[in-house]
Amino acid sequence: MKTARIIYNPTAGREAFRKELPLVLERLELAGYETSAHATRGEGDATEAARIAVARKHDVVIVAGGDGTINEVVQGIAEAEYRPKLGVIPAGTTNDFARALSIPRDIKKAVDIILNNQAKALDIGKVNEHYFINIAGGGGLTELTYDVPIKLKSAIGQLAYYIKGIEMLPSLKPVSTIIEYDDRVFEGDIMLFLVANTNSVGGFEKLAPDALIDDGYFDLLILKKTNLAEFLRIATAGLRGVHIEDDNIIYTQAKRIKITPKDKMLLNVDGEYGGELPGEIVNLHQHIEFFVSNEFIEREARIKGQLALEETKQSEPS
Repeated sequence: MKTARIIYNPTAGREAFRKELPLVLERLELAGYETSAHATRGEGDATEAARIAVARKHDVVIVAGGDGTINEVVQGIAEAEYRPKLGVIPAGTTNDFARALSIPRDIKKAVDIILNNQAKALDIGKVNEHYFINIAGGGGLTELTYDVPIKLKSAIGQLAYYIKGIEMLPSLKPVSTIIEYDDRVFEGDIMLFLVANTNSVGGFEKLAPDALIDDGYFDLLILKKTNLAEFLRIATAGLRGVHIEDDNIIYTQAKRIKITPKDKMLLNVDGEYGGELPGEIVNLHQHIEFFVSNEFIEREARIKGQLALEETKQSEPS
């Protein structure tokens, strides 16, 4: 019999998943999985639970929580020789990774995707000793994700990030930074950088519009030094996905990125504090299998088709 281990954050999403756990267990048992569950007890506990699941050779690990819980589970699986398939049930504030996989917040529909058994090997990232699924970033504004009080996030959700971001704007300062990406180098003052593995960053789905999660590349976004008015203009453009043509933006792809700031810069890894830079960010191509939705498969195929068409047009003689 196949085995599944559920690792869930009992406080995420106003305890919505904990209330539905008996029904989820029943559905998995009816589908042929011998299923058990582990409720996380604090920071790092999901990582240890994932390591135990790997040691016991569970076929499937299901993560119910937000991006932080998924990140912790990935920490416990990424270095193992045997890596179980991962299912995701979104129960956090922004749920960027679930959004990127087109997994709905509805628990029943998220379980449907797992039981549909459509798994795909996806990229993850590693920077220094941290793994990530969505982003690695640096610069003042990237710090807001771990600077927002948990109670505020629980009360008003994603709006909490907007409020904190507006509060931080006047204090944002550029940092002189060297960014080496594959065989290219940028050196100058930057407001922030984002290394995106998915198209969903901080609840925004258009900051890295062409990001694919299985192509072996990150989408790198660098915002050069700007004044407050320019920053607000670019941020507004980012909401519409029209920021990447701006002269203050570098938007490109790379497999390996080295960040060396000349002053103190903190590292944000999937919305959590990841230490101080410098650091080298590496793409681990198709490293872990995740259960994905049909909508995700269709989106990836559509973007790959568009990119192939653009390459064909660029290669044609003028």
